[in-house]
Amino acid sequence: MIFIFGISNGRKELDYHQSILCTICGKYGRYLVFMEYMYFSLFFIPVFKWNKTYYVRSTCCGALYTIDRELGNRIARGENVILQESDLHLVNKGCDFGLKRCSRCGYETREDYRYCPKCANPLDG
Repeated sequence: MIFIFGISNGRKELDYHQSILCTICGKYGRYLVFMEYMYFSLFFIPVFKWNKTYYVRSTCCGALYTIDRELGNRIARGENVILQESDLHLVNKGCDFGLKRCSRCGYETREDYRYCPKCANPLDG
């Protein structure tokens, strides 16, 4: 008898959107919540999940936060939850703080370059 099983990582976007004024970049955006987990599958069918971690990403600058499991479970069940700053634990500030533009050739980038990759002119922040 042959058994086909495996362990893998999964990610699920949760149905949650909250409008915010971001404390990192100062722009308007939304919080999007997702869950990452490990799962065991038997014949390509997920049997059970463990190691669930809930994340919140802001749409304005891409800042990434974690939230407590209990709060994440409430969001996953569809409860009406309002996230507060005290609920969020910063993981990554994000990198979407705006465009840098070359004053000489007009090249625009969101990368952290000090000089333009096209003409070597110093970039304006």
